[in-house]
Order: sequence, then structure tokens, then C-alpha cells
Amino acid sequence: MSASPARRALAEAVGSAALVAVVVGSGIQAAELTRDAGVQLLANSLATVFGLGVLIALLGPVSGAHFNPVVTLAAWLGARRGGGGPTARDVAAYVPAQIAGAVVGAVVADAMFGRPLVQWSAHDRFAGHLWLGEVVATAGLVVLVLGLGRTDRDRLGPVAVASYIGAAYWFTSSTSFANPAVTIGRAFTDTFAGIAPGSLGPFIAAQLAGAALGLGLVSAVFGRPAPVSTGTVPLRGGPEPEPEPATPTLPRPVTAQKDHSP
Repeated sequence: MSASPARRALAEAVGSAALVAVVVGSGIQAAELTRDAGVQLLANSLATVFGLGVLIALLGPVSGAHFNPVVTLAAWLGARRGGGGPTARDVAAYVPAQIAGAVVGAVVADAMFGRPLVQWSAHDRFAGHLWLGEVVATAGLVVLVLGLGRTDRDRLGPVAVASYIGAAYWFTSSTSFANPAVTIGRAFTDTFAGIAPGSLGPFIAAQLAGAALGLGLVSAVFGRPAPVSTGTVPLRGGPEPEPEPATPTLPRPVTAQKDHSP
């Protein structure tokens, strides 16, 4: 599918907004239905898995369905090393769209449950073990996303990425934010999924560190991508390059062909 830069950026904003609305809204719903923290986290993680998988499947053909600045930056850096991926112009359009969409998603989730539209979270997440959890979660996400591209298995993205995020909810101490845009959006809601504004800086720094670690692991495990001969590999979901005209080939004379029949 071919999409203009503006349409791709809009898809990123819409996808990020929907993702945060799922995360925050399911957290509010879970907290209203039960006081068991384990059940709340289970409901929140399941809703996120299903929502993220659907959003990637739907918007992937338009923008690549990053919904995450570290994924966009990692894909861009990977492209600069010889692979196909987003351009600097795509990065400049995607990142603000993702952050704005995430904030809108938090506001919409609060509105749906009759809560104040903007209320800074009081949920403090300021601790070293949580930052380590974010490094691990983000590194794993980058390895997964870029690894799928390196092995030509992008079609598995909706299931693989959603499944990884669902697992990382439970095996990381931070419940796997792994996304600066989502982290910023969740600061705007004082609910189950929120994060205090004072905790944003270290969380985002840890996510960037995790992205750098993930890029290093991708290079170590999969090697450097082969250089693109045309230099015009499009961002997945972006405009397709014009196909090169096929070079006509003359058929070999029948008399010159060997007979391989029994």
C-alpha cells in the first residue's frame, strides 16, 4: 500500500492514541472491577496484547506501525547502516505524531470513564530496578522488531510483537513501558497505568539505553544488513519505488538445448 508522508504520520498518531487508550482504559476498568493487583495486571496486559496486535495488523501496511519513538529511531539507524527503513524526514514526522497521539489517547481514556481529562499521575516509579527493567524490555523489543525484518518475517509482527509485550508485562519489574511516547502519555492520567512526571526522565533514558543495546545485539546476532543496491528501499507501508524495466532476454535456440528426458 502506498501512503503519503502525511498519511503515514497520521497513522502513527492514531495508532499511538489507540494504544494508550487501550492501556489506560483497561487499567481503569480493571481497577474498578477488582482490588486484586494480580488480576488488574492480568486484565491490563491481556487487553494490551489484543489491542496492539490488532493495531499493528491494521496500520502496519500504512506506516509500519511503529507507535514508538525508539522503534522508529532504531529502524532509521539500521537503515543508515545499509538496510531499508525510515528516512530522517520520517523520523521527524513520526516521533512528534507518536507523542501527541499518546497524550490524546490518555485524555480520551479518562474521558470515557468520567475522570478529569488531564490529571498528573501520582504513581511514582523512581527506582533503579525499574530502570533496569525498562532497559531489558526495550532492548528485547528492538531485537525482535529489527530481527523480524532481517529474517524477512515482518508478517509475523502483529503476533510476535504483541506476544512479546504481553510477556514483558510479567517478566520485567517495570511492566514493560518500553516506549517513550506511551510513557509520556501515561503521565497525563492518575490511574492504574499512570506514571508520575518526576519518573519520566529516568524511564525514557533507560528506554534509549535499551534501544542502543538492542541495536548492538541485532548487529551481533544477525550481522550487518546487505547494502541496498538502488539506495531507495521504502519504509514499510510507504510509497513503493518505481520498478525497473525488465531487460528482454532472447530464447535459446531449440537445437542448443540438451534433452534431459529419461
